[in-house]
Amino acid sequence: MSIIIAQDLSKVYPVAVKEPGIKGTISHFFRRKYREIKAVNNISFEITPGEVVGFLGANGAGKTTTLKMLTGLIHPSSGNVRVAGKVPFRREGGFLQQITLVMGQKQQLLWDLPALDSLKINAAVYNISDKEFLHRLGELTEMLSLQGKLTQPVRKMSLGERMKAELLAALLHRPQVLFLDEPTLGLDVNAQVNVRDFLREYNHRYQATVLLTSHYMADITALCERVLLIHQGQLIYDGSLDGLLQRFAPYRVVNVELAQPPDTVKLETYGDIQSQDGRIVGFMIPQDKLTATVSRILTELEVVDLTVTEPPIEEVIGKVFQAGVI
Repeated sequence: MSIIIAQDLSKVYPVAVKEPGIKGTISHFFRRKYREIKAVNNISFEITPGEVVGFLGANGAGKTTTLKMLTGLIHPSSGNVRVAGKVPFRREGGFLQQITLVMGQKQQLLWDLPALDSLKINAAVYNISDKEFLHRLGELTEMLSLQGKLTQPVRKMSLGERMKAELLAALLHRPQVLFLDEPTLGLDVNAQVNVRDFLREYNHRYQATVLLTSHYMADITALCERVLLIHQGQLIYDGSLDGLLQRFAPYRVVNVELAQPPDTVKLETYGDIQSQDGRIVGFMIPQDKLTATVSRILTELEVVDLTVTEPPIEEVIGKVFQAGVI
């Protein structure tokens, strides 16, 4: 049974339209006109318990609006949505106990107080007993490697430590469903890896369901087997990451290091040249011709090294958004 169900979910915002000049201002004051902006347009999907799903889209595509409808922060204009068996916008107590929303650009911890003080407030809000609070605190502190950090003011923490503390605060009540909006935003590479490792372990340990948005494709490839792609408010893909690569990038990148400086004219007979730096050449070769082409290269050229890789996922996603369809 699905833990997240969205059926024909839409959100429309009325935006006032004003003509320029004094006449337009007076007319706008007495007879205001509006046009509709469809932030989300009839999207449908389901997510089963324990899944980690990537939710991708360009800026303004409707990702955050969708997350806000799923968490009950805003009311959908039309359609139906249920999360953990509840209707989110009713904001029932039982529902709030089962979800959490983490936004990388927002913070809930009080800036001048130790993070531990904010965590105690969260425990009181969620009616977590002192014994259970200490147990969960110890468990999450160890998982996040925050030992010795929670007693200092939040403002004295590094950005990575603050993000970890924000995750601890958001997960203290042990929610079933995690909505994560850019949880690694602004973090350095090491901090990003630490957050990903924690989310992977948390998912495995508690079988939590995760819906993750991120502009860092490394987050998606490290954590998500399934992705949802939204473009201009419409869901244009729902499937596996591998399936997306197969359908929208039916080619492979072949990088070859040659023993001798190459003849560019001859190289063009093997495939489209993507890059060339001295004796190192990168080809884009259709997948159905990959085996035959690699065999030709190894037979006809003096090869020092050869690697075959998939195209960068960022490039594939970019092409999908440019096309707007699958």
